[in-house]
Amino acid sequence: MIIFNLDKLLAAKKMQSIELAEQLGCTVQTVSRIKTGKIKAFRMETLNALCEFFQCQPGDVLEYTPDDEAVARFGKAYVEDYKKYHNWE
Repeated sequence: MIIFNLDKLLAAKKMQSIELAEQLGCTVQTVSRIKTGKIKAFRMETLNALCEFFQCQPGDVLEYTPDDEAVARFGKAYVEDYKKYHNWE
């Protein structure tokens, strides 16, 4: 599964979601959906804006994690909900 590491990037800047939303010109709900992975599509311009703002690479924002590792990190319920949301069952 694909994990968004936005929490880590925000923590490193000691920043809250609302501040990032203001910087990117989007809603707090959009930032929240990215953080939780509850988005169906992710625009390249959004990825570009995040990388530009955080001065990072796309791999710092997105991370592939095998399901068994995701279960160990986030719990079985989280992975099951993630798969249901994305219709990956």
